[in-house]
Amino acid sequence: MPIYVYEVITEGGQPGERFELYQSMADDALTKHPESGLPVRRVIQPPNIGGRWSDGAMSRSVADDKKLDRLGFTKYVKAGDGHYEKRAGQGPDVISADKPFTMPDD
Repeated sequence: MPIYVYEVITEGGQPGERFELYQSMADDALTKHPESGLPVRRVIQPPNIGGRWSDGAMSRSVADDKKLDRLGFTKYVKAGDGHYEKRAGQGPDVISADKPFTMPDD
């Protein structure tokens, strides 16, 4: 059964509380909140399709710093106000947005 997202319809037209509900595709969409009785509408969500290039598969395949280092990539992670720390690869340990990075002469 799919999970549907519903949103409470407020008088001012602003987005209200959202909640999820397991519901059969054959069931009619809710018109009232199951607990409070307030009017609700179903929120259309993008499908979550897994596969080779899905967000989940990509995060599992490229998130490993050792793998990135082995493949010759350099990974920097934001560490504070305008500076980044190296997690994998070659290059300086810290780079700053205030100071432009230049490649060292080999």
